[in-house]
Amino acid sequence: MNETIVCVVGNVATQPVYRELAAGPSARFRLAVTQRYWDREKSAWTDGHTNFFTVWANRQLATNAAASLNVGDPVVVQGRLKVRSDVREGQNWTSADIDAVAIGHDLARGTAMFRRGQKPEAGAADTAAAQPEPNWETPVGDGADQREPEPVAVT
Repeated sequence: MNETIVCVVGNVATQPVYRELAAGPSARFRLAVTQRYWDREKSAWTDGHTNFFTVWANRQLATNAAASLNVGDPVVVQGRLKVRSDVREGQNWTSADIDAVAIGHDLARGTAMFRRGQKPEAGAADTAAAQPEPNWETPVGDGADQREPEPVAVT
């Protein structure tokens, strides 16, 4: 399917609105993206036009976005661009929406602390626990160059 995938860098303009729907969690917020350019006459960066997008997130992304984002946060959003036209009260309206695939804080403009979300169900945790953890300390090779472990003094 032909879709327009975009990656947009901007600031959260409205607090995310979170809803529990029959199809699963959904969240939306407005994203402000302002063009900046170097003004040679002023020898300074100048703000240009600001575009606003409505960002839609679904399922686990919606839950995490609503818990993580606040107004003014610098973010990077990747998703499908949807431009919609509508007639409301006799006037033509056009909106640009992004159905988000990924949302994250822009680390070029600050720091963030990542926390993994809770596992959705216990059955998935049991499957992960059944698989043994790989031994990352094992040297790669045919085993000829493996050394005996050195004894460790216990005090």
